[in-house]
Amino acid sequence: MSFKDFKEKGLIEENPANFKQIATLQVRAMKDITTAETIFGTDPEWAYTIAFQAMLRAAKALILSEGYRPKGREQQRTVVQLTGVILGKGLKTLAIKFDRIRRKGQWFIEDIEKPISKYEVEGAMKDAKEFIEKVIEIARERNPQLSLL
Repeated sequence: MSFKDFKEKGLIEENPANFKQIATLQVRAMKDITTAETIFGTDPEWAYTIAFQAMLRAAKALILSEGYRPKGREQQRTVVQLTGVILGKGLKTLAIKFDRIRRKGQWFIEDIEKPISKYEVEGAMKDAKEFIEKVIEIARERNPQLSLL
């Protein structure tokens, strides 16, 4: 799908980039991943969930930096899919990891009896950190004024 497809389906709308909001989301994403690492030893499943939220914030910042915002009922899914479009084929693996973490985290929220192993949490936190750093880097490359905030 392309930006045009997302627009035609009513999943996104144009939104002038608010660089202060974007920078705030980026800073919060980094803070969230640090929080996930901090609580990993006491509550790995919740650390997993926080790692996903950190990824989601960074991805939303990326989408906002492109001049769009998600809308509708399934915004998380839209953010994941649109982030994959923005990242392109070269970073497809990161987009796939983002979606996998989203789905697994949702299973945990909806069905508490499906635990997430510490091994999976460690991998998700590593992937989340890589994803966040790359997404922030891309947003700043495309919008140099973000580096000033």
